[in-house]
Amino acid sequence: MSAALDYKNYREVVVGAVESLAREHSDIVFLDSDLSSCITSTSFEKEFPDRFINCGIAEANMAAVAAGMSAAGLTPFIHSFGCFASRRMYDQVFLSIAYAKRCVHIIGSDPGITAQYNGGTHMPFEDIALYRQIPNFIVLEPSDGLSLYELTKQVYSKKQNSYIRTPRKGVFYRYDEGTKFEIGKGIELRDGSDVALIATGQVMVDNALEAYDILKKDGINATVIDLHTIKPLDEDLILKVAKRTGHVIVCENGRYAGGVGEGIAAFLAKNYPVKMDFMCVKERFGEVGNLAYLKEAFGFTGTNLAEMAKELIK
Repeated sequence: MSAALDYKNYREVVVGAVESLAREHSDIVFLDSDLSSCITSTSFEKEFPDRFINCGIAEANMAAVAAGMSAAGLTPFIHSFGCFASRRMYDQVFLSIAYAKRCVHIIGSDPGITAQYNGGTHMPFEDIALYRQIPNFIVLEPSDGLSLYELTKQVYSKKQNSYIRTPRKGVFYRYDEGTKFEIGKGIELRDGSDVALIATGQVMVDNALEAYDILKKDGINATVIDLHTIKPLDEDLILKVAKRTGHVIVCENGRYAGGVGEGIAAFLAKNYPVKMDFMCVKERFGEVGNLAYLKEAFGFTGTNLAEMAKELIK
């Protein structure tokens, strides 16, 4: 059985993937911003004590240190909460890492409403938009533990910068052992002809599958896409399902401006315009609460998505 299926939390999955890579490649190092216990990178430190650095609560400096280590021939994976991994160290990522052509892999944990009780200050709804702006960056948001593990391992061989969006607590396994994942290639979970539900991350893929079941009872056949790679977009798959259905709803645990939905809308506007809608964060900030409450508060439910699909088709 794959080691990825043994973990109890997403944080263990993503760190476990980096540990697996580190056993094979001596250039891999891990940098954390005083959040080792939050992401369980203490296990990496224990196994590779000379390849782990706690940079403290200084995320911008951590990004600059990672850039320097990359310049010296190392491959850093660095972690902080998504809000800090995007907003707080963005200038250093843009200039010291991306512009300088250094290869660093960034793990941003607890994106969007998955920050839960850390509240509005710690809910990054704009991290997708920020990282989509940087040339040659891979942006991932896998929807289960196995895809997170396998795609995290794949970024190493790409030799490109990456931003990996993942919750920390709990883990869900959607896919069977042996499932093939490929960066830049989405997965078609359901095949329908009336509307396409394109979703990224566990919260939204779960919603899309729930909406599929609701719509099916009403005689509406939906396509469901797990778009685990936000950048580069799987343009071939998006175009195929747009042509098949003529109606597309993009579901993301983030803001529309600069996000997945806006990217797909721009692509389809140029190549094959269809009727569209978007399940995303509107003009608001985050708030404190558990995931069930926040899903209701932000309208991120399968029932709501099914109603959106019905209105769009109408």
